[in-house]
Amino acid sequence: MSSQAPAHEDAHEAHHGHSHGHEAGHGTFRSYVTGFILSVILTAIPFWLVMAGVFESRLVTAALIMGFGAVQIVVHMIYFLHMNTKSEGGWTILALIFTLLLVAIALSGSLWVMHHLNVNMMPMSPEMMKNMP
Repeated sequence: MSSQAPAHEDAHEAHHGHSHGHEAGHGTFRSYVTGFILSVILTAIPFWLVMAGVFESRLVTAALIMGFGAVQIVVHMIYFLHMNTKSEGGWTILALIFTLLLVAIALSGSLWVMHHLNVNMMPMSPEMMKNMP
């Protein structure tokens, strides 16, 4: 008998934990409900922050909303995409780290673009408009 894994596994072995190194995370009903509840909370809090005008500073509000967005992405990846350190020999956690890096670049780039649009394209003061040709 060879100590190597067979070339193919049948579905019964893979489903019941007798897989040879290809263990993938599987969600339970409880994990899906937990992920859903966290997603609703992480959506409702930023909505409340903006609608209630909780903070005077728009910068603080924007930073908190971006933070909640980043946390929500991680929640979705863990609870709905089943990313953990054990699945696929740790490659899914590498995908999570890569995704976090891309999210950080996208969020900071979006803030940079919005800032420059705000600075360079906002309406002028009435005095400035009087001096226009």
